[in-house]
Amino acid sequence: KNLTTTNIPKIVDLERGYNPPLGLLYLASYIRKYTDYEIEVLDAIVEELNYSGIERRIEEIKPDVVGIQAMSFTLIDALLCAKVVKRIDGDIPVIFGGPHPTIFPQETINLKEVDYVVVGEGEVIFKELIENVNNPQKLRETRGLVYKEKGRIIDTGTRNFIEDLDSIPFPSRELTPYKKYYSLIAKRSPITTMITSRGCPYRCLFCDRPQLGKRFRARSAENVVDEMEECLKMGIKEILIYDDTFTVNRQRVLDICSEILKRRLKIIWDIRARVDNVDREMLQRLKEAGCERIHYGVEASNQRILDILRKEITLEQVKKAFRLTKEAGISTLAYFMFGSPGETEEEIRNSIKLAKELKPDFAHFSITTPFPSTDLYRLGLKEKILKGDYWKKFSQNPEKDFIPQVWEENLSQEELMTLLKSAYRSFYVRPSYILKELTKVKSLKEFRRKIKAGLGVVKL
Repeated sequence: KNLTTTNIPKIVDLERGYNPPLGLLYLASYIRKYTDYEIEVLDAIVEELNYSGIERRIEEIKPDVVGIQAMSFTLIDALLCAKVVKRIDGDIPVIFGGPHPTIFPQETINLKEVDYVVVGEGEVIFKELIENVNNPQKLRETRGLVYKEKGRIIDTGTRNFIEDLDSIPFPSRELTPYKKYYSLIAKRSPITTMITSRGCPYRCLFCDRPQLGKRFRARSAENVVDEMEECLKMGIKEILIYDDTFTVNRQRVLDICSEILKRRLKIIWDIRARVDNVDREMLQRLKEAGCERIHYGVEASNQRILDILRKEITLEQVKKAFRLTKEAGISTLAYFMFGSPGETEEEIRNSIKLAKELKPDFAHFSITTPFPSTDLYRLGLKEKILKGDYWKKFSQNPEKDFIPQVWEENLSQEELMTLLKSAYRSFYVRPSYILKELTKVKSLKEFRRKIKAGLGVVKL
């Protein structure tokens, strides 16, 4: 049998780059290792395919089953892909997986284009589903599925998380045009992404991790570096590690660094970390092992707002982490949110000032948006900040022009957008910053990308 997993063509700011569909590549590698099925991965984004192009490819592949990854903000695109599949052959089973179907399994299975929903971590569930798709009794015994059977909806119950992450084979990157992936902030290309742990032990108000998998599980240092080594052999130049928090376990961080140094691997990589669990020794080891960049969630310049967001960090820790990281010779990226509960315009303007005072190499500003299944969303419904359970309504009846509500407690969406544009212009459109970034350029292609991205900021 021939299986196809699809990364839908969401219209995004592609000047930021292309990332591989890591979740689909994990499914592919698991199927290839533990079954005899053939599987193909269609990344419509990096291949720049419109829906006609997707239709042609699916007609060429002639799949027996199609799996589609769906997030809440790509649900419309995922459904359009499903419609393409059903137009080609209405009997091809369409499987939805990813964050959105995991949060809204009942709503997703009620969409007419969807035949099966994988809830939670998909590797084992997807394998058992395709093995038993024609065996109703076995299918009912497969935990983590919601599906239709003779007009009825069957929910097989919750599946436990995968405990031994080392048992999962590395993503099948070779199934995509992996040399096309790049990132605007990366120093080299091609890049790839990587996950060395799953889950997050923290409880930030705005995060959906408690619903998608709070309990932290990590791969061994040897297993992580084995994958890095495989990426190097493929010609990949930089690895962006997408763990929610790479630095949860200090000893594991040091072990990974030691393993890289022991093997003398020349690899550039970056991580996401918290300001309260890095220290001078760790940062020095990270730098020695090739860590080029650390992403920190700062979010706000006021301790009161940080406490409301349950960040469990202090402004002193923020400043110290950025100082130590800079002293170690590692680049930084700072994330800020505008319009959090109780936040005033003055406090937002102070966040813009803090962004410049911290002197990160990059800053990312966004408007606080309550996403489904977060405590922030539940708070918004309780306090009547949000106009009804709109994510559930959208999940039941997806509409193309849907726009998520932002947190408009003290400032309107228009006012927040004005502050957002001001933040990007004041941070990036500075002669000192522009000169510093241009001196880092390694190629004409990188120069063109940065100029185009810069012009986009100027036009805000």
